[in-house]
Amino acid sequence: MSADEPETRAELLDRAAAYAETVDLDLDLGAVDWTISERAKRRAGCCRYDADAGRITIALTWAAYREFGWPAFAGTVRHELVHAWEFAAFGESGHGPRFREKAAEIDAPRHCRPFADARLVLVCADDDCEWHAERHRASKTVRTPGAYRCGDCGDPYRVRHVASGRIWETRAGYRRARDGIDDW
Repeated sequence: MSADEPETRAELLDRAAAYAETVDLDLDLGAVDWTISERAKRRAGCCRYDADAGRITIALTWAAYREFGWPAFAGTVRHELVHAWEFAAFGESGHGPRFREKAAEIDAPRHCRPFADARLVLVCADDDCEWHAERHRASKTVRTPGAYRCGDCGDPYRVRHVASGRIWETRAGYRRARDGIDDW
C-alpha cells in the first residue's frame, strides 16, 4: 500500500465517507452510517437498510481493503453507494437493471470481487451441467444440499469441501464430513 492510503480502520471509514461526497449520486449521505466488518469472509462490503429508522449502513470489510488497496477498494465503495441510493430512493436494492444502469453511470462494478478463496463449492449433481457456486460458510444450502435444485437443469446439488475434496449430498453427509474434516 502506498503512503497516502488509510492505515487504520478509522482512517478507512473517514476516507470512504469523504470519497462518497465526490460520487455523483442523488443521495443524502447524512442518512448513511459507515462501519467496518471484521467477520466477512468473501464480500468486500455490504449495505443494509433500516426502513423504520430511515438509516442506511455501509459496512466495509477491513481484510478486503488490506488485500486490494484503496484504488481498487474505491470501486467497492461506489458499488455500496449504488445500493444505498436504491434503498433511499426505492426502499429495496439488488443487482438488477436499475442497479446496473446506475453503477455504469458512476463506474461502479456490478459485483465486488471476492478477496478470499472459497472453502466450499456447490456443484450440480448432473455431470453435464457446469453450474457451480462458491461458499465460505456452512449455509443452509451447504448443510442440506439435497433440499435445493440447480437453477440451470433442476438436478440436486452436491457440496465439495475444497481443501479435503470431500463431497456430500445430504444433511447426514454434511455432518459426517464436518466431523471428519480436521481443518474445516
